[in-house]
Amino acid sequence: MSAAAAAAASTALAEPPVAVETVADWRPFVTRHQIMAARREGDDVVVAWSDGRQSPYDTLWLRDNCPCTTCVNPVTREQVFEITAVPEDLAPDRIDAAPGRITVHWADGHVSPFEAGFLRVHAYDDASRAERRRVKRPWRAERLSAIPTFSWAEVTGSDRGLLAWLTALEAEGLTKMVGVPTEPGTVGRIANLISFMRETNFGIIFDVMTKPEADSNAYTSLQLPFHTDLPTRELQPGVQFLHCLVNDATGGESQFVDGFAVAQALREEDPALFEILSTTPVEFRNKARRSDYRCRAPVIGLDTEGEVSEVRVANFLRAPFELPAAEMRPFYRAYRRLSELTTDPRFLVETRLDAGEMWTFDNRRVLHARAEFDPTSGNRHFQGCYLDRDELLSRIRVLEREVGAG
Repeated sequence: MSAAAAAAASTALAEPPVAVETVADWRPFVTRHQIMAARREGDDVVVAWSDGRQSPYDTLWLRDNCPCTTCVNPVTREQVFEITAVPEDLAPDRIDAAPGRITVHWADGHVSPFEAGFLRVHAYDDASRAERRRVKRPWRAERLSAIPTFSWAEVTGSDRGLLAWLTALEAEGLTKMVGVPTEPGTVGRIANLISFMRETNFGIIFDVMTKPEADSNAYTSLQLPFHTDLPTRELQPGVQFLHCLVNDATGGESQFVDGFAVAQALREEDPALFEILSTTPVEFRNKARRSDYRCRAPVIGLDTEGEVSEVRVANFLRAPFELPAAEMRPFYRAYRRLSELTTDPRFLVETRLDAGEMWTFDNRRVLHARAEFDPTSGNRHFQGCYLDRDELLSRIRVLEREVGAG
């Protein structure tokens, strides 16, 4: 690029913005930071912000994300532009910058206006990407001595109350609701405040109570070890609800462990064992007379950043390990150590759930268990249901933009 061309493509703060109709998303893009300047550097347009941050945007990225109504369907707000419609070496002729926007004038005559909020929300410099990560806070028993608790009235009474509950659920992975009506089916009505429920072979709403022909240990009075529900599925249910209708029985305390905290402790204590559990797939099975679900996956699942994104633990649902002979004993060492950590008092939260109370927890993160109870001492009846994490996150995002928290 010649010096003259570079100068032409540099910031022109004083020029008025070009009037181009835009429709980028359903969200309002809000930022308190202003654009101070925009300059070309090689293939990038670098935006300098009022807080000192420098955010580079590849010119192809800018053309690809043009928010004008020619490039984005204003009804569906989905992109109609395809990057193959322009040459790979397409470059700006000029960039106009103002505190609230930049306008890119392309060599082919197209004009792309970008609001400051849109650019800040989508900036992909390291600092911007880091601050957009949704925070999950792994906990041990001493930190979660007070389980985040919400009342039925505040959650159902306003969108802000609902959002407060859901953001706590996302961050902590475990919440309690009190003052819940004890009519059967209430758990489904609560779940529907978020989205539709996920149906499984146990139904849409399932009853947790002793059954003579039980197809799960959950439907007995036996002690249940720490587990996540349905690790036998390709996608484990993301959120589980357990609503207590009646609990007059002796025993049956609810127990919880943050699987992310346990995995983090293993990673710090013995990275080699963590590596085994996060890379070696094993099979989980759920067998009944009329169903047979199986899934092979690592006990510890990682996301694209290498962070723990899920755990699959259910000793009563795993198949015999099928590994090369040389890997069997190391895997057992790793598996035993993880199992030991799940029963370590440092991580354990234990409490009773009474009638009119409800647990909601991240089933792909929080391991839950139940102490044995005496079925002759009184009735015990819970109802439960599932929905996927995607539904939780979608509801949070919509509420954030509707109540102005996003």
